[in-house]
Amino acid sequence: MKLIVPSVVLGLLVAAAIGSAEADPVQRIIEAGLRSDGAYRKLAWLSDRIGPRLSGSENLEKAVSWCAAEMKRDGLDGVRTEKVMVPHWVRGDASGRIVSPVPHPMAILALGMSDGTPPAGITAEVVEVSSLDDLKANGDSAKGKIVLFNRRMYPNGGSERGYGSVVGLRYSGASAAAKVGAVGMLIRSLATADLRLPHTGAMAYDEGTPRIPAAAISPEDAELIHRFLTAGETVKVTFALSCKTLPDAESANVIGEIRGSTAPDEVVVIGGHLDSWDVGTGAHDDGAGCAITMEAMRLIRSLGLKPKRTIRAVLFTNEENGLRGGKAYAEVHAAELPKHVAAIESDSGGARPLGFGVSAGPGGTDIVRKLAAPLAPFAADDVQEGGGGADISPMGPAGVPQLGLRQDATHYFDIHHTMADTLDKVDAHDLAMNATAMAAMAWQLANLDPPLPRYVPEKTEDATKPPGIRNR
Repeated sequence: MKLIVPSVVLGLLVAAAIGSAEADPVQRIIEAGLRSDGAYRKLAWLSDRIGPRLSGSENLEKAVSWCAAEMKRDGLDGVRTEKVMVPHWVRGDASGRIVSPVPHPMAILALGMSDGTPPAGITAEVVEVSSLDDLKANGDSAKGKIVLFNRRMYPNGGSERGYGSVVGLRYSGASAAAKVGAVGMLIRSLATADLRLPHTGAMAYDEGTPRIPAAAISPEDAELIHRFLTAGETVKVTFALSCKTLPDAESANVIGEIRGSTAPDEVVVIGGHLDSWDVGTGAHDDGAGCAITMEAMRLIRSLGLKPKRTIRAVLFTNEENGLRGGKAYAEVHAAELPKHVAAIESDSGGARPLGFGVSAGPGGTDIVRKLAAPLAPFAADDVQEGGGGADISPMGPAGVPQLGLRQDATHYFDIHHTMADTLDKVDAHDLAMNATAMAAMAWQLANLDPPLPRYVPEKTEDATKPPGIRNR
């Protein structure tokens, strides 16, 4: 979806900022940011010239090199890469079809980190369930069959109806199905639009549990199977996957800074994740977040602004199928984390910005609301309690306050993790507003005295969802 800001409206937004721009660094950032197409140009290179960036792939390492060079071209300090070993999973080919009661092809994608099938594939009857509890209740009925997790996902549905309500099925469903004797697992794609697009995404196997193959099918194919089963038919499907996992590969986080003028050892981190799935070109997830981050840094540097504290951009590797980049950053910089005063992540696409989610100590959200007030002219000032991101979550236990740059997610999961996640779905004006909001917030946090109150994350033991995205 494209949300265009007409030129006349953009002009009015800029004009409103100009009056106090010379005296106020935040207004200077807003004026320059709303005029710039730098974020879109950076995203265009990542998406169109480099393309999909799966961990372990040559494309991801091209992106690491290009982003480091781009940060140097933008004049950032201390540009470097920090080595991270990442999973190296290869998708291969996938095919599948309904065999009976009526032959029908299925749109199918292997789930990330799944094992492949035998070369001839697997063929079995289908048992349909809607949850892990439903699977347990079915007991022996799944033995020797293919389990289909068929649960509809709704846009903006919160924890009960949105992504958080279904991602655990994708992540843990294969092992849960294997424990009751299933030979394969399928899941209705985690999608908010029925476009006959299968959506991939990460899964994992429990230690000591049979590793059965797992794939996503389109919502339409899941609905067709459901209708056959509801009519009392026996449904048989076949599918074949040639995916495999190779030894870990070397990758890196990409880091660049604007050094603080009076407290350079105190740090505000901003970032997104550089890797993507190997379908589409990762424009929204999360090329947009990387472009927003790099452009925010360029804006501040180009204006000659010197923050009190260091602002550090981190483009994290391997968020999608391991979170190795985020974990490695927290480990390598463990001694510095007590002086990390805040971390902001953008990992919800490139649609128009809404504001920020905040996870900080008492009063932190109210402080951020005041800092976000200058973003009201382009409606990016809505600040809510609770926020952050997968890559910055490993810093939470050290008390680092967490912010998530929030975007309009109405259509984000229409194309999430699909072949349709491409540059044409991103609007340049929206991206410029995001980079402006990121830059303005990072600048203010780097100069805020006292800094945000430290964050004490809640302890959770929800094993049904992957670490770092339980609240995404």
